[in-house]
Amino acid sequence: MTGDQSSDDRATDRQSTDERPTDDEGGGAAPTEGLLVVSNREPYSHSYDGDEIVVDRPVGGLTAGLDPVMQRASGTWIAWGDGDADREVVDDEDRVRVPPEDPSYTLKRIWLDDDEIEEYYYGYSNQVLWPLCHSDRGRITYEPRFWHRYREVNERFAEAASREAESGSLVWFQDYHFGLAPKMVRDRRGDDVTLAHFWHIPWPTWDDFRVCPQSEQLMEGLLANDLLGFHVGRFCAQFLEGVQACFDDAVVDWDAGVVHRGDSPTLVKPFPMGVDAERIERLAGSDEADRFWDEFREERAIADDAVVAVGVDRLDYTKGIPERIRAIEYFLDEHPEYRGEFVYVQKASESRSEIPAYQELQREVSAVAERVNERFGTDDWKPVVSVTEMLPAAALYGLYRHADLALVSSVRDGMNLVAEEYVAAQLDNEGALVLSDFAGVDETLGDYAYTINPYATEEFADTIHRTITDSPQERRNRMRQMRQLVTAYDLDAWMDDIFTTVAALRDDSAESA
Repeated sequence: MTGDQSSDDRATDRQSTDERPTDDEGGGAAPTEGLLVVSNREPYSHSYDGDEIVVDRPVGGLTAGLDPVMQRASGTWIAWGDGDADREVVDDEDRVRVPPEDPSYTLKRIWLDDDEIEEYYYGYSNQVLWPLCHSDRGRITYEPRFWHRYREVNERFAEAASREAESGSLVWFQDYHFGLAPKMVRDRRGDDVTLAHFWHIPWPTWDDFRVCPQSEQLMEGLLANDLLGFHVGRFCAQFLEGVQACFDDAVVDWDAGVVHRGDSPTLVKPFPMGVDAERIERLAGSDEADRFWDEFREERAIADDAVVAVGVDRLDYTKGIPERIRAIEYFLDEHPEYRGEFVYVQKASESRSEIPAYQELQREVSAVAERVNERFGTDDWKPVVSVTEMLPAAALYGLYRHADLALVSSVRDGMNLVAEEYVAAQLDNEGALVLSDFAGVDETLGDYAYTINPYATEEFADTIHRTITDSPQERRNRMRQMRQLVTAYDLDAWMDDIFTTVAALRDDSAESA
């Protein structure tokens, strides 16, 4: 994804099938032989633009970062084919070679009908596992049909992965959509393949996770992996504690982070995800980014000397958007001197709008923003500026670069790449990051960000005031430290770390064989 602006997982650039990209976004992560990726979303989709078939391609985040690695590895990527022209370009085995301008790896598409999308994706994945893993029991909507469909779809992806994998392949599962698939592949292929899984969202305490009627089956599915990764050590520890509580026959080596249960051990390890810092810096400093900012500021009547705060989110209840706007309301109440001088830009994208909880959130965000604008706004100034349209990457990073502060107020988050993207875009080291200590990225950047509890409205507002009134030197020192961290452990370093760990596991396995 580019920040959190896409409807679910990614932003895309659209190009016709015969149009070649103008630049090479190749990452630096070392390729892995026999790499097979399994994800819900696909790296390329095909759709109709009139009578022409065009390609939507990744422009940021994991999908964009993994794409050049897959090109070098000549691997296979298995994903849901959701483009309206996807079926037109695949062969008899539902495969298509990508990228279209220089085919170097295989995209294997799985087709999902409307019932499968509703019950596997919107149902079990996003009304059971998503709220469960974000420790929000009250939002769980469980229906038996959701579970049955989730299991069926996992079976289909596992069957495809088992067929596509070669002896010695690394099968790398992405996220909570495939909690059962690793065991299904293991049952089919045994130790002939290496299985890894990255869980991109939080892992809750056992007290929360055991609420799930299928908690044992899901943990068994994940323990079939040779490597299970989370963003931060806290999630690893909570998973290991759950294993101990769930299985009497499991032995946890806490020092090594290894679960011994059955024949195959599972290494559980934190890998804090990074962003493509070099690319963000380049685009944030581009003429396109500057042009966007100049036009945006003029269109929205944002004064040259205004203090600009930015938030970029999917409209998800885990992001703390209403809490953020209420803190801004309190700030303007307590510091009337900033009325007319402070502007908050909320870049928000609708997400999972078929789910009632998300519809309710969209109404709440609109209502609280309207209330703040009605209370404080004038004919010449609005304190809350809403942006709903998709922004090109350069425009988004230009917005980051020119914003005086970013507000990341997640009430629960696996990592939150918006925080890292904002830091990477701060070429002049003048911005400030206000960061929730409930976001996983707080473990990486929390020592230098302005940390907040999103529920503590008064303290949140005080922190906003502090970021504005702190000395420029204090802000620059904090930002320099964060930029060093974001640059040192970027997306390529994250993938290198995972692939190096897999290679070490394979070496250990070969030595013990």
